[in-house]
Amino acid sequence: MRKVAVIFWSGTGNTEAMAAAVAQGVNESGGEAVVKTAAEFAAAELDQFDAVAFGCPSMGAEELEETEFAPMFEQCRDGIQGKRLGLFGSYGWGDGEWMRNWEEQVRADGAELVSDGVICNEAPDEEALAACRTLGRMLAS
Repeated sequence: MRKVAVIFWSGTGNTEAMAAAVAQGVNESGGEAVVKTAAEFAAAELDQFDAVAFGCPSMGAEELEETEFAPMFEQCRDGIQGKRLGLFGSYGWGDGEWMRNWEEQVRADGAELVSDGVICNEAPDEEALAACRTLGRMLAS
């Protein structure tokens, strides 16, 4: 059984709902999902997991949330080389540039992205939640 961390930051609940769907996909596939907020997770924990899903909405000029998520993620970057990862998040404006930049960054850091990042505009609809569950299943397999 794969142990998968689902780490997220959410200001409005949209990315939190996506995190719950990713965890559901992990659990439905026989994996063990451990869901934590960015404030609850430390880079030293990465080795405890077979795979990690990071979730953060687009903030400001299409950037990761700067107060809690970005500092936590920066500390994790050295530990993601060779790690199976998934990315997800919501946005309110723009075209998803923050996700494309984030994907490029984690690939450059040597992570193995199991799929393109899952994004949705505002609150996740059923299609976005289904994509999150699929991401969870991919991380658990």
